[in-house]
Amino acid sequence: MELTVWRTFVTVCRLGSLSAAAAELHHTQSAVSRQIAGLERQLGVPLMERHARGVRPTPAGEVFRRHALTTLTEADRAVRAARDTHDGASGRTLAVGATPSLATGIVPEAVRTLLRQAGSVRWSLLPALSPELHQRVLDGALDIAVVTDAPPGLPHDQRVERRFLGLDEMVVALPVDHPRAGRGPVHIHALADQIWAEDNDGSAALLLQHAERAGVGARIDLVAADLPGKLALVATGHAIALIPGVLTRALRTDVTTVGLVDPPARGLYTITPRHDPHPCAAPLLDHLATAFTSIRPGAAQATPLSDPARAAGPGRSRA
Repeated sequence: MELTVWRTFVTVCRLGSLSAAAAELHHTQSAVSRQIAGLERQLGVPLMERHARGVRPTPAGEVFRRHALTTLTEADRAVRAARDTHDGASGRTLAVGATPSLATGIVPEAVRTLLRQAGSVRWSLLPALSPELHQRVLDGALDIAVVTDAPPGLPHDQRVERRFLGLDEMVVALPVDHPRAGRGPVHIHALADQIWAEDNDGSAALLLQHAERAGVGARIDLVAADLPGKLALVATGHAIALIPGVLTRALRTDVTTVGLVDPPARGLYTITPRHDPHPCAAPLLDHLATAFTSIRPGAAQATPLSDPARAAGPGRSRA
C-alpha cells in the first residue's frame, strides 16, 4: 500500500468531501475516488459511506484512519529527521497538539516564550479535537497536547500525565452590529429567538445544557465544518455562536462577544506521556499556564475536577 493513498484517505475523512480533498491535494475528483476504491479493494472492507453533506468513514474506515494518521505522522517525522541529520541539525522535534481555539491563542504565545528562553527548538503544531489529541499522545505522535474536558470529557488514563491549566468561561460570538453587542453579560433567555451555529458536538452540548438549565431552547440550525467556518456564519449575520473565552483576543474584526450570566465553562488541561517526555515539555507546561492566566486573568485559580466525567455544578457544564 502506498502512503500517498493513505494520505488521500485521511484528507477525505478530514474534509468530508471528495471534491474538497481533490482540490487540496491537487488531484482530480475521479483520481481521488479511484484511490479510495483501490484501498477498499486491498483491505476487503468498505471505508467510506455517503451522507447528505458528503462522505464519512465507516466504522472500519474510522479505525483505519486513526492508524493511518499515526503512520503518516511517523513517516513525516522520519523524513524530517533524516534531512535534519544530513543538514547537521540536532535535537528532537517538539510535537504539540491543541484544540482549535487553543491552537489559535495560548499555544503560540507559550511556544514563543519557550523559544526565547530555550533558543532554537524545532516544533510542530497539530490542531484537533480532544479525543483525537489524547489518542495521538498515546500513539507517540505528540509530546504534549492541550485539551479540554468539554463533552465527551477526558478519560482517566494512567498512561498520561494530566495538568490542570484553568477554567475557561464560554462567551457568545455576535456580528458587530448585533443589538446585544457591547451590552454586557446577558441571560440566555434574551437570546432564545436567535439562530445558533455550531462546529462540534462538545460545544453544542455545552450550549444545550446551559439552555436547558435556564428552561429555554437553543436553535442550532447551522452546522459549520470548523471554527473559522462558524465565525464566518456569525460575521455575516446568519447566526450567533458559543465560543471559548480564550478566543476573544484572536477574533476577526467583524465579530464581537458578549458574556452570559452564569456561563458554561470548560476545564483546560495539558496531557503528556509518562514515559520518554520531551526535554522541552516541562518548561512549555509552565509557559502555557502563564499564557492562559494572561488571557483569562483569575481563571487559572479555579479548582479542577477530580473526575472530569462528572458535572461541576451550576454554570459549568461537563460530560
